[in-house]
Amino acid sequence: MKKLFFFLLCLGVGMSCHAHENFITRQDHQLFDGKKLFRFAGIQFPELHRIEDDSKGVCHLDPRGWGQFFKWPTADEQENWIKSLVHTGHKAMRVYVLSIEQEFDHACNRQTHIMKPATPNAMPRLNPIAMEHYDRMIALSDKYGLRLILPIVDHWPWWGGREQLAAFYGEKPEDFYNTNSKTFKAYLNIIEQLLTRKNTITGREYRDEKAIMAWETGNELQDTTADFLRITAAHIKNLDKNHLVVDGTYKKINEFALNDPNVDIISNHYYENAGNLSPSTVTDDLTAIKGKKAYLIGEFGLLSSQQLEEIMNAAVDTKINGASAVGAFIWGGRGRRHNGGFYWHLEPANNKTYSYHLPGFADGDANEEITVVNMVRHAIARMDGEKAMRPLPIPEAPLLRTIFSEKNIQWLGSSTGRHYTVERAENPKGPWKVIGKNISDGKNKFNPDSDSLFSDSSKFEAGKEYFYRVTAVNETGVSHASNIQSFKR
Repeated sequence: MKKLFFFLLCLGVGMSCHAHENFITRQDHQLFDGKKLFRFAGIQFPELHRIEDDSKGVCHLDPRGWGQFFKWPTADEQENWIKSLVHTGHKAMRVYVLSIEQEFDHACNRQTHIMKPATPNAMPRLNPIAMEHYDRMIALSDKYGLRLILPIVDHWPWWGGREQLAAFYGEKPEDFYNTNSKTFKAYLNIIEQLLTRKNTITGREYRDEKAIMAWETGNELQDTTADFLRITAAHIKNLDKNHLVVDGTYKKINEFALNDPNVDIISNHYYENAGNLSPSTVTDDLTAIKGKKAYLIGEFGLLSSQQLEEIMNAAVDTKINGASAVGAFIWGGRGRRHNGGFYWHLEPANNKTYSYHLPGFADGDANEEITVVNMVRHAIARMDGEKAMRPLPIPEAPLLRTIFSEKNIQWLGSSTGRHYTVERAENPKGPWKVIGKNISDGKNKFNPDSDSLFSDSSKFEAGKEYFYRVTAVNETGVSHASNIQSFKR
């Protein structure tokens, strides 16, 4: 049934269900899509498969004080986010890790991708509910032409990482890197389960999905050892001949990674606490890599737009003995909510940087949102050898939700919509009257429990039915009208 739904969805938008013809391959320090050089830039959207809902605050039943509330994205949300990325030029996206069950998840009603073993000392289990959302992320990326970089396990505990995996076996967090530990054995088993999983939508095993560009050993694995990387990378390549392997080491370039035949991409993240938040890090890392591998700047951010642009320019333009970075991602972005508005996140590292929203809104001026988004779109074009930022496509129609109150009219925004026009009629065929113009859905810190996109303050006749529709607008043009919803006073 899911395969039929996906097939019909493809036909409905007049697109191929398989946008990718090739797997991404590597030759020395370069990546290729078939015979075409593959370079990319972007704003990283980490939550295409699991949402940290900051509007809900923190779970007070989690004594660590930072435990967030999580939810799974709807199909509409995932499709909207991926289209937002692709329609703003993104060719690749690095998402966040697989979440791992931890002590306070049940109390906070949190589900994870990886569940504790069913019996002591058994292997961890993939949560089938969670993985269906992961399946759909891959299927939609395949449909719309996005490549995915997929880190496996986190060094950090935010979503559950090495510490939580080790806890399944009564071991310490550092045992994750010990190749003789139960934790490491479980990590290898997770990789095997992942690579051989059959996608419930496409019917393909993950190792045969062209939307997947690369597997990353993990997120910010700063204590990676030669044995850990050697065994892990070989394990991935033995199971999966189609995909690239990223060394997920953080803060340094390991010589043993450069000499490992199963490692394709060397990655680094630039942050203030890592002491490397500078354009010069691009030169330093490319010099250290010596053209032996492809180089990815997996994350950098929490800076002014000018400082971000300096690093992005270095990522695009710097060449050391002919080698350049293959890609760079600014941290980080969030997508639209099912019923309107955007998810958002305030970065605790500096307590002032909010997540960016595509295609960029004046509501985010304090965050320099439009400036940052446009700079990234320009970098995307330059990675492809183009001089100018590509124009946005004309917006697609918004999706108007059921109206329960005229005080709270909701819609899922268009993937490239800047603002919206709301119309009302007394007949579903019109005539239509404009009752709202230049309405933005880009408000930061949008709270669905208290905020609304549009409130109709008109006077209504009791018992009379009114009809509504919405159009999206950007600098390129105006969308078709949305679906029609009615409301009876």
